[in-house]
Amino acid sequence: MRLTRRGLLIGASGAGALLVAFALAPRRYASALVAGEGEQVFDSFIRLAADGAVSVAVPVCEMGQGITTLLAQIVAVELGADWKRVGVEPAPVSPVYGDPVLAARWATLWQPRVLPALADTPDDWLARLHAEREPLMITAEGTSLAAFEGPLRAAAAGLRAMLTQAAAARWNVGWETCDTAGHFVISGKRKLGFAALIGEAMRFDPPDPPALRAEPAGEQPGTFLEGAVLKEGGARFPRLDLPAKADGSFVFAGDVRLPGMVHAAIAHGPQGDTELSSFDRKAAGNVPGVIGVVHTKRWLAAAANTWHAAHKAVLAMEPRFRAVGRIADTSALETRIDTALRKGTAYRVMAEGDPDALLVKPSLTARYDIEPALHAPLETATATARLRNGKLELWIASQAPELARRVAARAAGVPRRSVTVYPMHAGGSFDARLDARIAGEAAAIAKALQRPVQLTWSRWEEALAGYPRTPVSALLSAAIGPDKRQLLGWRTRMALPATAIEAGARLLDEKSARDALAAARDQPDRLACEGALPLYAIPERAVEHVPVALPLPTARYRGNAHGYSAFFTECFIDECAHFGGAEPLSYRIGMLPGQPRLAACLVGAARLAMWGGGADASGQGIACHRMDLAAPEGQRSGFIAVVATARQDGGTVRVDQLSAYLDIGRIVNGDIARQQVEGGIIFALAQAIGGSTAYAAGLPQSGRLSQLGLPLLADCPKVDIVFAASSEQPFDPGELATTAVAPAIANALFSATGLRFRRLPLLSEGL
Repeated sequence: MRLTRRGLLIGASGAGALLVAFALAPRRYASALVAGEGEQVFDSFIRLAADGAVSVAVPVCEMGQGITTLLAQIVAVELGADWKRVGVEPAPVSPVYGDPVLAARWATLWQPRVLPALADTPDDWLARLHAEREPLMITAEGTSLAAFEGPLRAAAAGLRAMLTQAAAARWNVGWETCDTAGHFVISGKRKLGFAALIGEAMRFDPPDPPALRAEPAGEQPGTFLEGAVLKEGGARFPRLDLPAKADGSFVFAGDVRLPGMVHAAIAHGPQGDTELSSFDRKAAGNVPGVIGVVHTKRWLAAAANTWHAAHKAVLAMEPRFRAVGRIADTSALETRIDTALRKGTAYRVMAEGDPDALLVKPSLTARYDIEPALHAPLETATATARLRNGKLELWIASQAPELARRVAARAAGVPRRSVTVYPMHAGGSFDARLDARIAGEAAAIAKALQRPVQLTWSRWEEALAGYPRTPVSALLSAAIGPDKRQLLGWRTRMALPATAIEAGARLLDEKSARDALAAARDQPDRLACEGALPLYAIPERAVEHVPVALPLPTARYRGNAHGYSAFFTECFIDECAHFGGAEPLSYRIGMLPGQPRLAACLVGAARLAMWGGGADASGQGIACHRMDLAAPEGQRSGFIAVVATARQDGGTVRVDQLSAYLDIGRIVNGDIARQQVEGGIIFALAQAIGGSTAYAAGLPQSGRLSQLGLPLLADCPKVDIVFAASSEQPFDPGELATTAVAPAIANALFSATGLRFRRLPLLSEGL
């Protein structure tokens, strides 16, 4: 990648046949940022004000995970900037910000069978081309650091070189002898502020390749509470959004206000194939403040001066929906999954060896079931649309802003180039904001009423219309040697929809829920089974997927497949250890040759929790997991081990302590890493004891937060977290933190009660 002051040249031409392919695609893009008066823009990532203030363009959605601070910190360290003079801004939709890491990770979703070797790593030309041409600007799978740390460092290093060249020219010294720190260029005792050099610096070109600092942004785990503290107190790189969140001035999607704007509420049909059949329009007119009513085949909306009036109008109209196909009902869903698990056609999606011969008569078999889970973010879906003079503006918190732009353009009947998306911060998501339907709904209402409209889903609509995490049933079988300890063979048979393919069809191909279900029907889905192949040294092991066609659309969810595959894998490993009378920790470590990082996490978690061996009635359980991500410099990996302490308490279960030890490579920001892990652990606790819903006639039976069984503050255990010191490439811990908690709790409950809990939520079958 060549960096210049004039723009960004993406990629490089290859040789031979590849030249033809690249000739079909534009490889040079204008800067995505527009410089204002007195400003300078550098390579679409950095904006410099005349006074030297630095603004970093963030091409991902901030959902509370702290990514805006992380990306700004990377620039600040590489540039040598004063953290107090660094800010952030949302990046516009542009090919410049296409994510090749995510393109490679999802390669099977957008080119399942054509030239797979050309897209399975971020450096492959087809992955890069797809990321740029879409553009693939999607916040998911924890790829942000892997995708953007390199480009941000390169941009900051290039700008640093230009500033030092300008200072060196004044001082008549070699620019290589200069450095930057605290917003100054320094050479010996001489220093010049960035503001004094900006104009001159823009006349220089940066070196190619950029001269990066020897040490990237990072903090050692032991310094989180000590060395990472300034003399005057506080973290070295405190979160940029904390002050505004503390005083209430932080602007979320629901805080947008426009002149003449009206508020809209909406009603969707039950989950499944339904259409609006009738409603009482006159009833809406009886509600004071109502502006208008808009409807399509799938939904009914009302707009008013306030959202509460609009919501009241929607209820007053008593919309009715009729089934035109199958409707989601839990009993029917479970019957379909059960039949598929027992009799369905299975596709082998992962294997090392072939365990079938060993498992004709398995030594141990267990079934695990996972109920559908709701995302339940704090802020419900919200979008604001304004259509005027043939141009549509959209304010939305979206993990997929380009998809939102396309959906809104189609609904408003304008070209995509006539839609401007203003990315907003989200009050949580857990992948719920990958759904862009609300963008089309808001655009359609704004077009019908010819007024700016803010559409907000109610909590009930978030539960009703949102697509949940898929239900799953898994049958695990093990062949164990005569000593009852040595695992010789392992097979995991999973019955679930091709949920990753289905979600990809909606997200990447803009298919409707009905068409996405059809596209995923009977398709084996490796991504939907990720994490199910045991990490342990079992000679013969395999994972099979039995696709199930359900009338319930399903979606991506924090942790994705790892959230359920780690549960039944780590629980079944515990059952195998108990079968042979082995201590669970040593049993695991004995099967981890060649995986020192994961073994170290297990030992670290055990020490942290003062592991007592998991003996009967100890109330302790242990679990671990690993996640991998293909990045430009090679594979990145994250490791976690968790020890849970739980007990029976008055007919329910109390989790007293969760101790986690993680190896996530180099840690960019210690506070944010800890926040991510703490949040992930509590999120996983919530899914272990609640968070799910049943469906009756397409309606969720847990449509309110109070009905989801989520833990209250009094229910939250003591949480201890330790990070390994590591120089490996950083791994995002946000999803990793959710994986090992539920199985650790389930294994602790077995120790405490003697009962095996094989269903999520754990208490769904009673105690």
